[in-house]
Amino acid sequence: MSSKAAFPSESQPDSPNTSPINEAAELPKKQGLSTSAADSVELPKLPDVNAASLIDLSKYDQSWYERGRPGWFVLLWWLVQAIAFPLSIHNLNGFRCWLLRLFGAKIGTNVIIRPTARFTYPWKVEIGDYSWIGDDVVFYSIDQIRIGQHCVISQKCYLCTGSHDLRDPAFDLIVSGIVIGNGAWIATDCFIAPGVHIGANAVIGARSSVFSNLPAQQVCWGTPARPRYQRQMRDAISMTETNS
Repeated sequence: MSSKAAFPSESQPDSPNTSPINEAAELPKKQGLSTSAADSVELPKLPDVNAASLIDLSKYDQSWYERGRPGWFVLLWWLVQAIAFPLSIHNLNGFRCWLLRLFGAKIGTNVIIRPTARFTYPWKVEIGDYSWIGDDVVFYSIDQIRIGQHCVISQKCYLCTGSHDLRDPAFDLIVSGIVIGNGAWIATDCFIAPGVHIGANAVIGARSSVFSNLPAQQVCWGTPARPRYQRQMRDAISMTETNS
């Protein structure tokens, strides 16, 4: 598009920055703040939104990227996922696992996958025995995603294997796989970034964002997520107390 979006500038009479309303009157009244002091308070300036773009998306090129299957196969999977997955009965985990295997995923024994889970390319996904995949979990699997045994990926988590080079004027695509170790629990609504490895038996607290590797058997949370303390199981704690 050649036309630019119009935004009010500071020189325009309708700009919020040049409103004739007495700005000092709208400031919260604080004890000891005089009217003259309030008049001298400078309001923050609006950011520049009309500067030239640093990137040129017309030059974007991902022709080098290999999806791993021909286009018709990808479209067939998306069609099957759009219909068969959400319409399948809640406890038909075996059926959904069968569908994923049919399209190339490596799915272990007694895996639970909820009907609203989404997999971009299942042939790039591996899920170990007895693991659980919750509702609305997204496997953005444009690169490999490997989930260990006895893992829990709770509802609304987003496992993202793709990003872009923010320093590249052409906004080049970057892909990198994700590995989650055995016994790990990724609590609800977490974001897992490309290239992240999460150690065995780690716990990632709800709504955390994970941008770097996290060690095994650590309880972690935050944005970015950081290790907070070691995960200890009840049996191990009881045994320690008995020995002491």
